[in-house]
Amino acid sequence: MEKFVNRTKELDTLEKQYQSRSSSLVIVYGRRRVGKTSLINEFLKRHNDTLYFLATEESETQNLNAFKLQVAEYTDNELLKSANVDWLTVFKTLVNYKTETKKIVVMDEFQYIGKANSAFPSIMQKVWDTLLANENIMLILCGSLISLMKSQTLDYGSPLYGRRTAQIKLKQIAFKHYGEFYKDMTAEQLVPFYAVTGGVPKYIEVFQGYEDVYEAIQENVLNRQSFLYEEPYFLLQREVTEIGSYFSLIKTIAMGNRKLSEIASSLDMKATSLTKYLKVLTDLDLIEREVPATEVSSEKSKSGLYRITDNYIAFWFKYIYPYRSYLEKGEDEYVMSKIKESFIQNFASFVYEDVCREKMWELSAKEKTLSFERVGRYWGSKAGEIDIVAIGNEEKNLILGECKYTKKEKGLELLHTLQEKTPAIVALTGAKNVQYIIFSTAGFTKGLQEEAKRNANLILIDGL
Repeated sequence: MEKFVNRTKELDTLEKQYQSRSSSLVIVYGRRRVGKTSLINEFLKRHNDTLYFLATEESETQNLNAFKLQVAEYTDNELLKSANVDWLTVFKTLVNYKTETKKIVVMDEFQYIGKANSAFPSIMQKVWDTLLANENIMLILCGSLISLMKSQTLDYGSPLYGRRTAQIKLKQIAFKHYGEFYKDMTAEQLVPFYAVTGGVPKYIEVFQGYEDVYEAIQENVLNRQSFLYEEPYFLLQREVTEIGSYFSLIKTIAMGNRKLSEIASSLDMKATSLTKYLKVLTDLDLIEREVPATEVSSEKSKSGLYRITDNYIAFWFKYIYPYRSYLEKGEDEYVMSKIKESFIQNFASFVYEDVCREKMWELSAKEKTLSFERVGRYWGSKAGEIDIVAIGNEEKNLILGECKYTKKEKGLELLHTLQEKTPAIVALTGAKNVQYIIFSTAGFTKGLQEEAKRNANLILIDGL
């Protein structure tokens, strides 16, 4: 059973909408398996007078009949069950049914009805404007096909545009809450698991109960009967039409081609032809364009690199997709050997860097001495690569850091390397105050620890 973890802000948003004296129209959307239905069910547990309807990919008529029957049961209206009615009539019956508390009506997978009938958003606009807008009711429209949910409910061209009172784009669960899914595992032990599952609750659920990440991968990813084996196909085929083009693009990025020019060259395409594909994948939260933390205007930057933001998608395209022919022939052990060769050094270690950058915000909230407005990383000719660059423009603060997922203690050499790179970053940012932070899963040498005691501007984080 999927465990409900965190989502405090999202629950607070729903609760505020419920407590509002006026009617509420809330749009909840996000990629498949990210926990939208779990969030809504958790919210519904707190209240009476709730109606939850799950739309299907059947025709609009089938969905209308199913919704009509649920409303008939909810309102105890026998006549409605056999009546030949439209959406407006069913909602009118719902509104006329008086309750002591605010009614909550959920239409989950809303986009399926709009997909079956493109006029359905217009129908719902009329339902809202003429029936629900002035009633003591909360309507939640939820969906997992991001492109359709945006076009049907959020975009300027949608008939429902401007009606919503709140919207929630549900994201993956942050690493700081990841440990709540597991027992007796340290944050460092969880990094390899997080590197595969990311913060998608459904993926985390199938990896629970394992102590060895490779065993979990063997049984739940390489296993051709597992839903994870084909997951990227199902995730993308509902959102895009040219799935082959998108697969080629993601694979190219997964193989290390991150500059737009490199991606275009690898695919033998013009860079301008890639724009629409990259935008779709960005909207789906599968990729992002990253620029060095020292650059204020990301749009104008010529140093942008594309990266896959979904850990499982990145893992699948790096270790599963290229070896599908071997897996189909049952050569699982060969594929597992390829995974073990580089998983920690060339995959999990980079996820550890992401986690450390996320951790910086937690540390900043606790330590007033760590003050900054943005955090990222740096790459470029001026100072090579730096894992953490945190910048506070107002206070002219600069924090430079390294993240080492390793079994070997880190020493003074790492600090000296950072110090050598400092003048170049100071010149780019105009910083006045410089601090250093080093994360290491294997701890630190005595020499570096002694330096940290003497130097108030050096912070050592053992693990996470």
